[in-house]
Amino acid sequence: MIYDGKPWSFISGIKGNIGVNYGTVADNLPPPAQVARFLLDSTIISRVKLYDTNQEILQAFAHTGIAITVAVPNNLIPNLTNLKFSQQWLKTNIAPHVPATNIVRIVVGNEVLSTTDDSVVSSLVPAMQTLHAALVGEDLHRRIKVSTPHSLSILSSSSPPSSGRFKQGNIVQVVRQLLGFLRATDSPFMINPYPFFGYSGNTLDYAMFRPNSGVFDEMTQRKYTNMLDAQLDATYSAMKQLGFGEVEIVIAETGWPSRGDPGQISVDTESAREFNGNLIKHVMSGLGTPLMPNRTFETYIFALFNEDLKPGPTSERNFGLFHPDMTPVYNSGIFRHKAGSKSPSNWNPERGVPVAGNNGGGGKTWCIPTSGASEEVLQMNIDYVCGLGFDCQPISKGGRCFYPDSVRAHAAYAMNVYYQATGRHDYDCDFRSTGAITSSNPGINLCLYSP
Repeated sequence: MIYDGKPWSFISGIKGNIGVNYGTVADNLPPPAQVARFLLDSTIISRVKLYDTNQEILQAFAHTGIAITVAVPNNLIPNLTNLKFSQQWLKTNIAPHVPATNIVRIVVGNEVLSTTDDSVVSSLVPAMQTLHAALVGEDLHRRIKVSTPHSLSILSSSSPPSSGRFKQGNIVQVVRQLLGFLRATDSPFMINPYPFFGYSGNTLDYAMFRPNSGVFDEMTQRKYTNMLDAQLDATYSAMKQLGFGEVEIVIAETGWPSRGDPGQISVDTESAREFNGNLIKHVMSGLGTPLMPNRTFETYIFALFNEDLKPGPTSERNFGLFHPDMTPVYNSGIFRHKAGSKSPSNWNPERGVPVAGNNGGGGKTWCIPTSGASEEVLQMNIDYVCGLGFDCQPISKGGRCFYPDSVRAHAAYAMNVYYQATGRHDYDCDFRSTGAITSSNPGINLCLYSP
């Protein structure tokens, strides 16, 4: 079990960890206000990352509570080293929207260290420092953090993951300065790991989170069963080698396209659905990686929409979770069970647990684990339900439902909480065939599963 006697808040912000990149390189996208309401009411997405400071979009997300990351374009980075410029940029682009819009981070550029513009690269950390100073002047530095995303091309070595190192020369010098700034300001190191760009025909299962033989790292004696974990741990190893292993890592971009050019392997709707669905489950599980166990990762899926004006191969225009008319390209698992409602209609915030739904039969029913369900799968069920934001405090140590302290007992609580909250339909208790509906109240001790 992953509790270790700590409440669920120990797994930092599980319910708020899934975000999406909202790109706008298209001529057919819906109005931002419609997008904001749709994400709030119909999906579990609670974070949005922009590639600019589009004022209409920032206004649209006012009063939604959705955490917003905005971006400064690469070409403005040298200008940001001037304090007056940074102060004016904040007053123009950020201040009018705070606190109504929940802006939590400003990213300075995108994959700057992978560019060939030395003036931009050399200005990166000074620009971030100056922008932070401007935030301090506005008393916004506790609310809004400053970071910058990187591609994995800044690593000179990534396999095995323990060998992860930043490229020597200018890159490692800038990264060392950057990590010092991030640690001092309690900001994350942001990377764009894409298994899609790293897989080949014989590593497809490894990239897709499917069962596979895995990759063994002789140095750490750790086994890797998916490519994303290996990419994250390679980044962590590089950071730790410089003395910054404690800086948080955020997945700023990752995804899988639903359409590609002829001859591309597994670039289709089903593959995109499988990757992003497995990605969400994995980063919300709290399992972490072999070198960073018991952690979740703030993760931004690329992208919200298919963007028809993006240059490059066909795949670049087909990373979206949704078509421009807001119909899903596929079901990635981000929908709420009750579209149009921010939370289940029978959610009772005062009790902190869901109350009765109605399955149409009129009788009292409960959801419990099947007798043959493994503890590993039941733990995944617990992680899934608690990761959606349902109250799992009762099954943390000291909670009224902590005893009996077993995976099966805790899964019974979590699975039933979900079942009762989402309407007590048969499919709400399926849990991949590990749940069963019973008409006998399974409540034990102080746990009353009364619908």
